[in-house]
Amino acid sequence: MSSGNDCQPQTLTKPTFDERGAAELVDRVFGLKVSWIRSLPSYDDQNFHVRVSAEGADEYVLKITNSEDSQEPDLIEVQTQAMMFLSAEGFPSATPYLTKDGHIMSLESGGAGLGSKKYMVRLLTYLPGTPVAKITTNAQILYEIGRLAASVDKVLSEKFQHPSVKSLHRGRFIWNLANVPLLDQYIYALGQNKYRAVVEQVIEQFKGKVIPKLSSFRACINHGDLNDHNILVDSCSASLETPQYRVSGILDFSDMSYGYYVFEVAIAIMYMMIESPDPLSVGGHVLAGFESILPLTAEERGALFLLVSGRFAQSLVIAAHTALLYPENKEYLTITAKTGWKHLMTMFEVGKEAVEKKWFETAQAYTHHAPA
Repeated sequence: MSSGNDCQPQTLTKPTFDERGAAELVDRVFGLKVSWIRSLPSYDDQNFHVRVSAEGADEYVLKITNSEDSQEPDLIEVQTQAMMFLSAEGFPSATPYLTKDGHIMSLESGGAGLGSKKYMVRLLTYLPGTPVAKITTNAQILYEIGRLAASVDKVLSEKFQHPSVKSLHRGRFIWNLANVPLLDQYIYALGQNKYRAVVEQVIEQFKGKVIPKLSSFRACINHGDLNDHNILVDSCSASLETPQYRVSGILDFSDMSYGYYVFEVAIAIMYMMIESPDPLSVGGHVLAGFESILPLTAEERGALFLLVSGRFAQSLVIAAHTALLYPENKEYLTITAKTGWKHLMTMFEVGKEAVEKKWFETAQAYTHHAPA
């Protein structure tokens, strides 16, 4: 859910290809004949699920990047190479189908009435599975998602190399957790209500208590958006009473940037809270999984409550702002808001000390009895 590298989400243009135009794009750029195509929901890019009449793997996702981000080919190149790297390392990540001239992406014009705009186009392998948002999560899959978050960042930070990797230093990228203070300029979108007061409180506490500590956090490459729609799972047990899941797909690398390990676990906790009937219990299971790979330092743990709150604020404020610009996509843009506001308010009502106590005690219990 990228929204511009310079903190100006209003400058992007979402692609407007219809299914026929998208199918023509697949034929012209990749040399594949589409037998079936349907649009997929998206934040500010355009995605299509495509089936082609070709041998071998015949399902893909056509990803058409918004006009703003399409102007940063080095960044998209690095994100795509990171996906290929993770796939080679055994992670369930999509890989690109090459264009007719052997490239992983192509800059194309098109869409309804916007011929002057150019969009970066990629065709990615389709990953099977069910989004986490569509299952009832349990301790087992929350722990696995925590492990995944740590494992992805660790291997990217320690082993991934690319000439353009410096493009992941995205200073004022609005979705990087370090940039919660930049929400000040979008908070108008909330209007005047009790929610706005809580967000203002989050931003002020973040400025005072998190920003000064950033230099003490361990830096890394963040996936940056391990949300409940970007993680796919398959059931790996026959039991309906105690289902077991495995991660079958990691989607959407468009928010990749340099950040800190603790950012990734905070982002995962926040998004796993969204659909949970007991949201405050989620954090401990995700944290336990994360710390089975990368134990947090005392400074990182101490910032966790405000980092999770900060991601709630980012998601809710930027969605409200973007929905004003693109009201036709409001339902998808505000998907987090349905429960997000309630969860953020609950966190602040319960308070940092009590919430963290719950998270840390749950995580501690795993040191005595780790899941099978």
